[in-house]
Amino acid sequence: MACRLANSSFLFLGPQKRPNEGNRVVPQSSTSSGAYLLKWEILPERRSKQKKCFLSFRKHKIVKAVAVTVAPSPLDDAEHRKKICQDYGFRKIGVPLPGNVTLRDITETLPKKVFEIDDVKAWKSVLISATSYALGIFMIAKAPWYLLPLAWAWTGTAITGFFVIGHDCAHKSFSRNKLVEDIVGTLAFLPLIYPYEPWRFKHDKHHAKTNMLDEDTAWNPVYKEEFDSSPILRKAIIFGYGPFRPWMSIAHWIICHFDVKKFRPNEVNRVKISLACVFAFMAIGWPLIIYNTGIIGWIKFWLMPWLGYHFWMSTFTMVHHTAPHIPFKSSDEWNAAQAQLNGTVHCDYPSWIEILCHDINVHIPHHISPRIPSYNLRAAHQSLQENWGEYMNEATWNWRLMKTILTVCHVYHKEQNYIAFDELAPEDSRPITFLKKVMPDYA
Repeated sequence: MACRLANSSFLFLGPQKRPNEGNRVVPQSSTSSGAYLLKWEILPERRSKQKKCFLSFRKHKIVKAVAVTVAPSPLDDAEHRKKICQDYGFRKIGVPLPGNVTLRDITETLPKKVFEIDDVKAWKSVLISATSYALGIFMIAKAPWYLLPLAWAWTGTAITGFFVIGHDCAHKSFSRNKLVEDIVGTLAFLPLIYPYEPWRFKHDKHHAKTNMLDEDTAWNPVYKEEFDSSPILRKAIIFGYGPFRPWMSIAHWIICHFDVKKFRPNEVNRVKISLACVFAFMAIGWPLIIYNTGIIGWIKFWLMPWLGYHFWMSTFTMVHHTAPHIPFKSSDEWNAAQAQLNGTVHCDYPSWIEILCHDINVHIPHHISPRIPSYNLRAAHQSLQENWGEYMNEATWNWRLMKTILTVCHVYHKEQNYIAFDELAPEDSRPITFLKKVMPDYA
């Protein structure tokens, strides 16, 4: 459960086979009251070109088509989408993506220029992060005590930019040189005490299994069996998925990145190199900070900005893929295109956050293709809006959005997607009822 609890603080799906072009069934318009699924019981055998003109009638199989009524999704209704937008704090909620659309279909509509690596723009992002971080350290050193929270917020956001640079390196969208990417990615992660290679291996699985039950390595809902298994564990889960959720990436960091046994044999050597770099940074960097500024200086200059980074790490990740209308699905029901386009949220943050974090929250195109560099995400998003806009979820970061995630998106339910803790165990869910009372409803 510890690993699930950690993975919940950050957590896609095996791609379905693309149907043969001649046998694709196009769904009814989303405005229709119902749809019909054409069910093929037996398909004709395929013949070679040489024999196709001499097919014997006896060799054909009979094709039997059965029309099966499929209930429309509630999200097909525009009024319903408008209402849950208001309830959840969203700006727009997309209609369900047809099941016969593939990721390749979506990717092929993107302009080729959004995949191009620009060395000047890549290194400009490094300059922005290094400069903003240096400014943050200067602010912490000079600010009076009552302005320190502002300095910590700036510096924590600035080092989140380091994470995004390493994130681009891991996706091979920073440089054409793999060695450069490995070096820059490792160095960018060091101030965060994040081992680059272990994180990269886990994050690749997140992209491959987004919102797939048990497989996604970012946020996952809780199973009712776990919630009911132990009173002590139940209370820990309630706090972890409630008030502590914006920092639950710390648990994920500890549990999922430092255990060599969690990685495949061909990954272990790279994992060990990353761990050695992190431990060397801690062994050298932390004593130097303490020697020059004392324990209080270590808290001021490293720990508080690091907690600010984890606030954004947790918050960005859960906002990207967690909402009452976005389902987690088992592997046999999962659809890659639906998970990446319908199951990912674009969220606008204040401009200074977007700049310092290199547009990582323009997140839908990143899940359509992780090879898109961060500085091209906005152009890719505009293209997706033009071609697939009706299927996309969009929000502006607000209190109601956060309140919805922290107080509703808890226990997995196949039909409802989520059941809130206070519905299942009101007597143990005082942290959730407290959040409902004190968190504003401003959207």
